Amino acid sequence: MQQTKAAAVFGKRREPHTVIIAHGDRIRHFTVRPWLLATLGSVLSAVAIGYLLATSYLVLRDDLIGASIARQARIQQAYEDRIAALRAQVDRITSRQLLDQQLMETKVSELLQRQSQLSRQHGRLTPIFERAESELPAAAPAQPPAGTDQRAQITPSEPASMASAAPDFAFWTTRGASADALSNADKADRLFSAINASLRAIETEQMDRVTTLAADADRQADVIADALEAIGFAAEREEGRTGIGGPLVSVDDRSTFDMRVRALDEALARLETVKKAALAAPIHNPAPDFAISSTFGVRRDPLLGTPALHAGIDFRVPYGNAARASGAGTVVKAGWNGGYGRMVEIDHGDGITTRYGHLSKVLVKVGDRVAHGTPVGKTGSSGRSTGPHLHYEVRRNGVAIDPLRIIRAGKKIAALL
Repeated sequence: MQQTKAAAVFGKRREPHTVIIAHGDRIRHFTVRPWLLATLGSVLSAVAIGYLLATSYLVLRDDLIGASIARQARIQQAYEDRIAALRAQVDRITSRQLLDQQLMETKVSELLQRQSQLSRQHGRLTPIFERAESELPAAAPAQPPAGTDQRAQITPSEPASMASAAPDFAFWTTRGASADALSNADKADRLFSAINASLRAIETEQMDRVTTLAADADRQADVIADALEAIGFAAEREEGRTGIGGPLVSVDDRSTFDMRVRALDEALARLETVKKAALAAPIHNPAPDFAISSTFGVRRDPLLGTPALHAGIDFRVPYGNAARASGAGTVVKAGWNGGYGRMVEIDHGDGITTRYGHLSKVLVKVGDRVAHGTPVGKTGSSGRSTGPHLHYEVRRNGVAIDPLRIIRAGKKIAALL
């Protein structure tokens, strides 16, 4: 291969380069001009620079992509952490709300049960209090509480959460443990405490009233029974007053209420028994508002003037006034009876009888059942008598006893009957 070069002359244009390639018999030659060479060098330089840049990009791309991914991962992790924290806060608030709601429902349920219990107690006490009013006129009970008051009127139709019952209950908010929520919870607790205290006060008032009435009934029954026994009348059967005893066994509030109601019922039943005995006993005045003209015992006989036993007492009653039964009983005699004249005899049971003599007219017949105060005849002067009056006797097993002592005992317990 032979290459010919032209000498470069300063200031003159260079001659193009010629490249000759010989291969055997074949000879090729190329003319390379300077601009083409410059262009080719520029292209090669650009390709080299592009290659270097591409290689650098490929080398650095993974690092850039990794850094970008790491940054996005950090941002995503921060968002996820924030979301998790908010979710945990929501869960805490929801759990607190559920616990508060369960607590509220439990308290409302307790109040409803207490209200229902008081209503049932009131239903049991109403007839007993009415009975006590009739049996204890000296200590008539006031109208008992109905088991609820204005603050404790909770009905089952209201929502258990009571979210709409009153402003005090509107604390189911998403503020969680904020000051307002805590304040509302405190208000609700105070309100429930007030309602519970009110219901307990009503229950205590009921129990105290029952206890007081039972004590009053027993006291009045004791007074009546003692007065009757003092004059020889058995107001109660002995088997009804036997001794009591037994081991101490504690009871709950419900059992205590039942026991006190039962005690009041028994006390009222005992009072009714002794009252019935007192009303049947001849302890009332057969001629009220009239003076006694002759007492029981030995006196001078008005006809003969000699000492004689006066088996009863005489009331200075004008002719034709009513002679009233001194106690409940059955008429065993009604008509003429010797020196008594027209007489009525009443059997009061337990061997006790009363006689009403010197009547001008008999108003009952044998076998009639009379109550105390029933007119049995008209006063007069029939039989062995010196003038109109009422002769009155009380006999136990046929033996005359002083009626005045019995009438005086009856006056002491008249207010209790």
